Amino acid sequence: MPMIAFVSPKGGVGKTTLAANVSAVLAASGHEVLALDLDPQNALRLHLGVPIHEEGGFLASLEEDLDWRRVVRSTRAGVSLLPFGMTDPKRVLDLTRLLLDRPELLTNPVKDMLASPRRIVVVDAPPGPTPALTALLPLADAIAVVLLADGGSASIIPSVASGRFLGRGTIASRSAQKVILVLNQVELGEPLSDAVFECAQEAMGDQPVHAVARDPAVAEALADRRLPIEGTSPAAEDIILLADTLARRIQAPPPVIRENPRPGFSALAAWGLRR
Repeated sequence: MPMIAFVSPKGGVGKTTLAANVSAVLAASGHEVLALDLDPQNALRLHLGVPIHEEGGFLASLEEDLDWRRVVRSTRAGVSLLPFGMTDPKRVLDLTRLLLDRPELLTNPVKDMLASPRRIVVVDAPPGPTPALTALLPLADAIAVVLLADGGSASIIPSVASGRFLGRGTIASRSAQKVILVLNQVELGEPLSDAVFECAQEAMGDQPVHAVARDPAVAEALADRRLPIEGTSPAAEDIILLADTLARRIQAPPPVIRENPRPGFSALAAWGLRR
């Protein structure tokens, strides 16, 4: 029943890549994982191996009052997936207005998803403040805020530490206590990366800061339609550590040890995350 939300104040930071790979790591280690894509780019499905021509989804059909179970997709990573669905700019604006007026259209089915005691729900939220994110913040057990180790992200870190980027009021303040800051594409020894990482650690205080290495293997894996965690690379190791950190933060239910593990993910087996 716990929920992890991957969010970011800005786009293009690798949020969806991390959401997909953390979901796959958790599934490979025996957890029941349901990934929910709330980003209109509808890209989470591509990371998890759903064919590009398949356009069905959950949020794009929200007004149709479909049972969410009817649009769940199985993936080769062992993650159950609710894609966003294909839409257009006008439809995205309509959905934004709809969720402003009726957030329960989203929160009620998500509460139903969370009703299973063994299920972990991983949400890939759209960038920036949105009605969808605001509606789900009170339900999240951990909020992974993804930024890059660059100057633009450094200017945003104080608002992440204070929780201002999540909104105003008590709910935003309480949600800020659940934040784990994830700096993506960190290159240790490079002055800017080191400075941003040190800035993040100082600003976040006792709250955790996680780093994922800048790694050409990530782009190569994505181009080959593989998950980066299927290989052995610095970024893969960092993502696995992030998944472990999040699992401990949400007090994840005990994983189920499978007698017949799914094919693939040989790197995870080597790391002892699969039997």
